[in-house]
Amino acid sequence: MAATRRPGRNHLFVPGPTNIPDRVMRAMQVQSEDHRSVDFPSLTKPLFEDTKKVFGSTDGTIFLFPASGTGIWESALSNTLARGDKVLAARFGQFSHLWIDMAQRLGLDVIVQEEEWGTGAKPEKIEEALRADKNHEIKAVMVVHNETATGVTSDIGAVRKAIDAAGHPALLFVDGVSSIGSLPFKADEWKVDCAIAGSQKGLMLPAGLGVICVSQKALKAAEGQSGRNDRLARVYFDWEDQKKQNPTGYFPYTPPLPLLYGLREALACLFEEGLENVYHRHAVLGEATRQAVAAWGLKTCAKGARWNSDTVTAILAPEGVDAAKIIKHAYVRYNLALGAGLSQVAGKVFRIGHVGDLNELSLLGAIAGAEMSLIDNGVNVTPGSGVAAASSYLREHPLSKG
Repeated sequence: MAATRRPGRNHLFVPGPTNIPDRVMRAMQVQSEDHRSVDFPSLTKPLFEDTKKVFGSTDGTIFLFPASGTGIWESALSNTLARGDKVLAARFGQFSHLWIDMAQRLGLDVIVQEEEWGTGAKPEKIEEALRADKNHEIKAVMVVHNETATGVTSDIGAVRKAIDAAGHPALLFVDGVSSIGSLPFKADEWKVDCAIAGSQKGLMLPAGLGVICVSQKALKAAEGQSGRNDRLARVYFDWEDQKKQNPTGYFPYTPPLPLLYGLREALACLFEEGLENVYHRHAVLGEATRQAVAAWGLKTCAKGARWNSDTVTAILAPEGVDAAKIIKHAYVRYNLALGAGLSQVAGKVFRIGHVGDLNELSLLGAIAGAEMSLIDNGVNVTPGSGVAAASSYLREHPLSKG
């Protein structure tokens, strides 16, 4: 009889959802309670303030929605813009493509800057487009900070400098779903007007809690849409309903109670480690993964070190090798979940997510499994080469700054 049980744990190394710390899982095991009770604000009020820290903000306003990051994208667009408004967006991966698609389907006029997949947003092109917009018809600039499909991180600080250099008043919207809580993010310093996060990545929670940090400028833009006949329709994602309830610790509709308890514990994990240590740890794990890729004789999808992501590495399969087979074999044979290639890179790349709650030995397990799957699929890789390269790097680079 064929085995029906797999011993050991599934090794989850997709770039989200990520592994959930045991203490966070325990924190979410709560009985239902009255979310209108007098005690409920003792849970929620601190969350609105503490969550701002992972965004690098003191001035922003946090809204928590029962939603994925995609829902929060819609929240940002529908609250601040009107039908026909022009927005500027760079497209260089599956998630920037999906955000553009959403904007178009909502009725916005999207100016798309096509970039080669494996690169990211080009600040100089954004500045050029904004300088040419003499009448300030462009109302927002949309940028994906960390494109998980290709393992690329864009420089949001440089994008902000480009907007300022052009002297343009456009809002800055940033998808930080796979970066916030894992990579340095400075919402206030970069003057990000809508910063978007999802619970299932750096926040180390199940999917289902969407988070947005909104600037005062964006709040005013939203207020300016009130009463306009061409405003974008919104009900569930309307900030006004949240603004009326959140200051007292309540929500306009039923909140995802276990996720709120989980968020409180996840934030405690991040703050106990120290955000600077969190960012350093991800940088070390990202570089260790790239060291393994180089030792295998393979290349990453990111076209140059400036684009390297520290939360996910997209690895190009050799010519003639189907990356999907490497991924399937790793899962079936070794109980290792690797990320698949999406859209233009489907079948061409496999992805190792190194984001969230993991350390050296966790990552080495993923590298070992990927290495074995490569060899099993006929890729000419020296057994142990990737593990050796990654472990050598990790031994010389502690995950904590001290």
